[in-house]
Amino acid sequence: MKRTIARSLFSLAALLSLPTLAQAEVTVTDPWVRATVPGQQATGAFMVLQSTDNAQLLGASSSLSKQVEVHEMAMENEVMRMRQVEKIDLPAGKAVELKPGGYHIMLLGLDKQVEAGSSVDLTLEIQNAAGQKEELKISAPVRALNTKAGQGHQGAHGH
Repeated sequence: MKRTIARSLFSLAALLSLPTLAQAEVTVTDPWVRATVPGQQATGAFMVLQSTDNAQLLGASSSLSKQVEVHEMAMENEVMRMRQVEKIDLPAGKAVELKPGGYHIMLLGLDKQVEAGSSVDLTLEIQNAAGQKEELKISAPVRALNTKAGQGHQGAHGH
């Protein structure tokens, strides 16, 4: 009996000494989606992401569009090009801005016009440093076509 208790206590002590895998808490501020004109098939979603621990934005989804991709706009040979990226790193404690002309989320294959004043539900796929994935649901207000990064004061957050 003493041996069984001693083994159980040893096993419990060993389990308690294992490092715990912290789940990254990702905060979303100032999310927004650019409005579209009738017949337009794509638009962008923008926001600021900040994680308590190292994490990555792997992708996103929305019931508003058939396809959602993470993109980057970057200069290549003096030409601004947009391309899909596999992920966006979210370094611990550092704000990462998804904005026009930089990283952003593209909503492709829109079924209807996205009008200013409405909102778009998005689900972000986040992966922490330990490889664990989680979904982060947000609601992003739709802003007028001529809105630039940093305009407006509406915001939301989640984790």
